Amino acid sequence: MRRFVLKSMIAAMTVLALGSAHAQVNERTFKLNIQNPKGHPMEVGAQKLADTVAAKSGGKMKIKVFPGGQLGGDAQTVSALQGGTIEMTVLNSGILAAQVKDFEVYDYPFVFANSKEADTVVDGPFGKNLHAKLEAKNIVGLGYWELGFRNLTNSKRPILKVEDIAGLKLRVIPNPINLDWVKALGANPVPLAFPELYTAMETRAVDSQENPVTVINANKFNEVQKYLTLTRHQYNPQSVIISKKVWDGLTGDEKKIISEAVAEVTVFQRKVAREQETVALDALKKSGMEIGELPPAEVARFREKMAPVIEKHSVGAVAETVAALKAELAKLRK
Repeated sequence: MRRFVLKSMIAAMTVLALGSAHAQVNERTFKLNIQNPKGHPMEVGAQKLADTVAAKSGGKMKIKVFPGGQLGGDAQTVSALQGGTIEMTVLNSGILAAQVKDFEVYDYPFVFANSKEADTVVDGPFGKNLHAKLEAKNIVGLGYWELGFRNLTNSKRPILKVEDIAGLKLRVIPNPINLDWVKALGANPVPLAFPELYTAMETRAVDSQENPVTVINANKFNEVQKYLTLTRHQYNPQSVIISKKVWDGLTGDEKKIISEAVAEVTVFQRKVAREQETVALDALKKSGMEIGELPPAEVARFREKMAPVIEKHSVGAVAETVAALKAELAKLRK
C-alpha cells in the first residue's frame, strides 16, 4: 500500500512539474522590424527565426516580421524598442553608437579583413561585452548576423581613383564617424534613413551610397545608380536585439527559447548571406550596372585617408574598447 501511495505521489509530482514547465511558455507575439525587403538574407533569417521560435514554443510564441522598414527607420525602431512598442529588430551594430558610443568601432573603415575574422570577434568576449552595455539603455543584445562588406555606388562616374569620390553627395548612416570619413574623401555626406534612400537617389538628392551588394541588389539600387565600385571599405555586424522591457517580462523558458533560436539561426543566416553575395553581384552585372574595383595602390591611399578619422574617434570614452578590439584582432593575425 505504501509503495502504491509513493508511486502515486511521484506520478502526481511529475505531472505537476511538467505542467509547471509547460505553463512557463505563454502566448506571445513579437514584432520584428527590419529595413531590407522580402527575399534579402536579413529577411530570410528573420523568417527562419520566427519559424524556429514557433517550433520551440509549440506555436505559442510568434514573431511577426515587418520587412522594408514598414514600422520605421532604424533610429525610430530603436526608440520604439526601448519603449517596448516594437519588440525586436536586426540592424547595423554601428547605429547603436547613438545609445552606447563604443558601438562606433563597428563602423571604423577597414577594421575586419574578412568575414571569418569578424565572426570570431563579435561572437567572442568582445562582441558579448559590447552587447551587455546596451542593457542600461533598455536593449538586450542576442547575437550578430551578417550583412556583408560595404561597397560604393554612384550615378555620376566610374571610381578609378580616390579623387573620383570627391564632390559626390554620398548618403551615409547618420553617425559621426560616417560623416567624418566621407568628408575625408572630399565628398559631401548626406545622413539619411534607409527607407528614404531610393527616392533620394531617384530624385538626385544624393549621387551616391554605400552598402553590401546583397542590399544593392535586393533594393534595386541598380535602377538609380550606374556605377558600383567594390571597395569593401567597411564591415557592419548586424545586432539582433530585443526590448529589455519585453525581455524582463519573459519567463526563463521563454528567454531560453529565443536565445537558442537566435544562436541556431545565426549559422543559417550567415551562410545564406554569404552565398547570396555572389548571386547578387551576378544579377547586378546582368542588369547593366558597371562594376569595377580600385587598384591596390588606390585602396592603400583610401586606407591612408581613413587613418586620421579612426585616430580621431579612438580617444576618450571609447579608447578602452578600441584597445580591446585591436588586441582581439592582433591575436587572430599572429
